[in-house]
Amino acid sequence: MPNRTLILTVVVTLSLWNVAQSAMGQALVPYTPPLDSEQLEQTGLGLLEEAAQLTRFQQYQLALPRAELATQLAPENYQAWALLGSLYLQLEDLDKGIELLEKASNLAPKEAGVQFILGEAYFKKGNYQKSIQFLEAGLKTDPNVPGALFDLGNAYYKLGRFEQAILQYEKAFAQEKNLWPAINNVGLVKYEQGEIDTAIAKWRQAITIDPKAAEPILALAVALYTKGQTKEALSLGTMALSLDSRYADFEYLKENLWGDRLLNDTKKFLATPQIQETLVKVKDAQPASP
Repeated sequence: MPNRTLILTVVVTLSLWNVAQSAMGQALVPYTPPLDSEQLEQTGLGLLEEAAQLTRFQQYQLALPRAELATQLAPENYQAWALLGSLYLQLEDLDKGIELLEKASNLAPKEAGVQFILGEAYFKKGNYQKSIQFLEAGLKTDPNVPGALFDLGNAYYKLGRFEQAILQYEKAFAQEKNLWPAINNVGLVKYEQGEIDTAIAKWRQAITIDPKAAEPILALAVALYTKGQTKEALSLGTMALSLDSRYADFEYLKENLWGDRLLNDTKKFLATPQIQETLVKVKDAQPASP
């Protein structure tokens, strides 16, 4: 982008002038090239592009100052504020992220993408009603976003509005047939409602979509163990924890919306000798921390 090259040249030039000024005192006043507002905005957009590219590679700390500067150079560009807000979310500063995202929303109140990000932000903050508000607002503009429908289902689930949660999960899956987490979460809801056989069917369906998805494999194992089908349960449990040992962490399970009934049954399952042996083997196989 020519404008980006130009502003970089200007910045380098001014930096060199500043170095010269420090060495020569007041002997020379550096010349500052005039920059019009359109050029500044184009520069901001160039920085925004760079920040977005860094974000794609999860280089959040490097992207942050570029996004900050982009909002200063292009203050009316909602995308700059949205990206900056999203970066703060990634860095776990939820309040700052929400503040910036709401600024983006004010600039572009009909932009569904901003509403979806705000919905996710409020979900992370634990304000599920506010999350629903923004997700539904975005879906009114763009109803064909499976990820947003899935997030909406999660927000309803956290409020105990199970039937509405299932409805959103099913809508999400209808739009994206590979979205196994939607089917998995229907299973989570059904298990909490005491419909264990239905939950088992949903988890088997999720595994059919992705045979290496550890979550539905472990959930299925727990459910089968509860029903007395010990052999298959232990085999599945060993497979799940070998795929992803994080699912032995109860805090991680809670983050993934496992409810009280399933957590209690999982505790019993993980305490079995074979599963304990599996966890030891998995831990031993992990590389030592540097």
